[in-house]
Amino acid sequence: MLTASFKSNHPPLHAAIVDLDGTMVDTLGDFGVALNLMLADMQLPPVLPSDVERMVGKGSEHLIRSTLAHVRPGWRSAEIEDAFPSAMAAYQRHYLAINGQHSRVYDGVLAGLTWLRGQGLVLACLTNKPTAFALPLLAQKGLDGYFSQVFGGDAFARKKPDPLPLLKTCEALGTLPAHTLMVGDSSNDAQAARAAGCPVVLVTYGYNHGQPARNVDADGWVDSLVDLSGLLAE
Repeated sequence: MLTASFKSNHPPLHAAIVDLDGTMVDTLGDFGVALNLMLADMQLPPVLPSDVERMVGKGSEHLIRSTLAHVRPGWRSAEIEDAFPSAMAAYQRHYLAINGQHSRVYDGVLAGLTWLRGQGLVLACLTNKPTAFALPLLAQKGLDGYFSQVFGGDAFARKKPDPLPLLKTCEALGTLPAHTLMVGDSSNDAQAARAAGCPVVLVTYGYNHGQPARNVDADGWVDSLVDLSGLLAE
């Protein structure tokens, strides 16, 4: 039902930028395990999966600070900043050790990526996850071969929802934003795409800070990446 409006309102697509966490891979388990190992090291109480789901999506720095504030609501900002360096070091160590062990590829992702490639689109993965976490995860899950470029949250001076990562990714792909689709799961992806001038489609099953993806300003929504074929095809 969205095909006609999408096709009529946007130029032809030459490329697609795809988010990772919450879009291609359900990594909530990885986040939870690494965070709770970090908190145990610091002798702090654990977090629940429902807590983690609301905090992911804006990069590791935001996740660590939000987690510390959540488990110690009485801490002032200065106390959080004092604890941050050791917390980040512990989190990175634990995450690298368990990366991908508690995560799964969402249904329809492989078929959706295959369809996009079959349409002649060049693909990039753009995530706020650190590059050192993103690359081995993509390889472990058999997704790395779909992408000509992979950029993590540390690849550019700013992260999504800032438009800079999308603009730089378009430059790397050799495409214009108006011809480059952003596929994500959250308001971060949508806001970055809008500011960069990219059309944007959101999946409905991701994290999005605990809010429904269909409430976010986007050009379309899909329940699975394979459903992009129905949304985008003529």
